[in-house]
Amino acid sequence: MDTLFIFLGVFFLLLALGLPVALSLGSTMMVLVVTKSSLPLMIVPQQMIIGADNFTLIAIPFFMLSAELMGGGGIAQRLIDFVSSVVGWIRGGLALVNVGTNMVLAGLSGSSVADAALTSSFFIPVMTKRGYAPDFSAAITAAASVMGIIIPPSIPMILLGLIASQSVLSLFLGGVVPGVLIGLALMGVSYSVARRRGYPAESWVGIREVWRRFRTTIWATLYPVLIIGGILGGVFTLTEASVVAVVYALLVGTFVYRELTLKVIYRSMVSASLTASLVMFIAATASGVAWFLNSERVPQMIANFLTGLTESPMMFMVIVNIFLLVVGCVMDLTPALLILGPILYPVSQRYGIDPIYFGVVMVTNLAIGLVTPPVGNCLYIATGVAKLPLTDVIREVWRFLFALIAILFLVTLFPPLITWLPTALRT
Repeated sequence: MDTLFIFLGVFFLLLALGLPVALSLGSTMMVLVVTKSSLPLMIVPQQMIIGADNFTLIAIPFFMLSAELMGGGGIAQRLIDFVSSVVGWIRGGLALVNVGTNMVLAGLSGSSVADAALTSSFFIPVMTKRGYAPDFSAAITAAASVMGIIIPPSIPMILLGLIASQSVLSLFLGGVVPGVLIGLALMGVSYSVARRRGYPAESWVGIREVWRRFRTTIWATLYPVLIIGGILGGVFTLTEASVVAVVYALLVGTFVYRELTLKVIYRSMVSASLTASLVMFIAATASGVAWFLNSERVPQMIANFLTGLTESPMMFMVIVNIFLLVVGCVMDLTPALLILGPILYPVSQRYGIDPIYFGVVMVTNLAIGLVTPPVGNCLYIATGVAKLPLTDVIREVWRFLFALIAILFLVTLFPPLITWLPTALRT
């Protein structure tokens, strides 16, 4: 276990010194190779290249690019208008529209950070102007954005499927029900707060206007059907689906909505490339660290320790959930997933736990870390857009955190909420 303690100590020390996550992981692996083995240092770049050399990973930059193109091609604005016409007339309607928009955008982007950036810039100023407290507006926007990596397609699910050798499509399908439950829970909390504080309702636009707005968004709502349906039907693979997503976004944004220009396309490609390169760098270094920890039998040691504590699979899941909630507060989602996935997955198999169920619970848990300080990226994005002190937003976000954690333990205690859809659609 001393290998694990050295890894954690060096890694968090380098993070505390301000080194980027990917460089911290790579440097930590070099320290482990020098101190805990007789292997040459050349093994570090070798394992990094092996970790990144996977055809499935190509899907990540393409899904990111498709999300950028949809944001710049007018699709996001039309989705907001449609969701507003459906639920905006309820008390606290803009908060409900915020959550509903994030639910729909989750099926387009696969990234919570991307959703947080988009919805924060739109909803926080509009909600504040309509009489909502700025800290409440920022809190609900940050909390709702976590659905971006739970409802398919999800970039963390792609990474997890790769490192755990599980079907990415099954992980996608397993995230549908938890994602929808999170959306409904956040809507319930928002409505309760809105009634108590007297937040306004928007005007009812009429059924004809709802239908008109739906028709303008039909191309956007067909996107997840095309992607998931195409993979399920065997028309294309996951990687091919990501390319189809880009082509679809280009065609819709250019020829249907006519808002995609060469300048927007160029800006989208640059943004997607920068984000994807960062994810790939982290994936490469994390794969190297995971390989070394596995070679030192760290997962087996942890499994022996945990099985000595409890033989109950459900109690193991409770322990893992508590552990991951703490990890999510101090480590970003992607490195946490890539480092802990190869360690915890073998342990879960010792308990006979369904791998798809375990993977979805793990992603859902770490997604909550996106709105918990000190690492919560989505929380910081919303706070920055609102131009508020972090402490003000934290005072509002706690009620949404309780809702997120409640749904997490609900799907943990009732595994069929995750497994029934993958089982039904894959059989």
